[in-house]
Order: sequence, then structure tokens, then C-alpha cells
Amino acid sequence: MSVLFIVVPLAVLLAAGGVLAFAWAARSGQFDDVDTPAERMLHDE
Repeated sequence: MSVLFIVVPLAVLLAAGGVLAFAWAARSGQFDDVDTPAERMLHDE
């Protein structure tokens, strides 16, 4: 039972870190253009 006092806050911190990382990536424009990199290989230059 005492291990829950360690695991639950650790899980909350990891989840908060994931949410913060996603929010940072979304604000910095990482998800703005998801189609062009996939289509780039189809164009022969």
C-alpha cells in the first residue's frame, strides 16, 4: 500500500509532462503541415 504513495504521484508527473510536451509542440508549429512530408517523396526533383 505504501508503494502507491510513490507510484501515483510519479504517474501524475509523467502524464503532466506528456501534456506539457504536446502543448509545447502544438504551439511551436510541429503539427501545422502533416501532409507535405508524406507527399514530398512522390515528387521527382
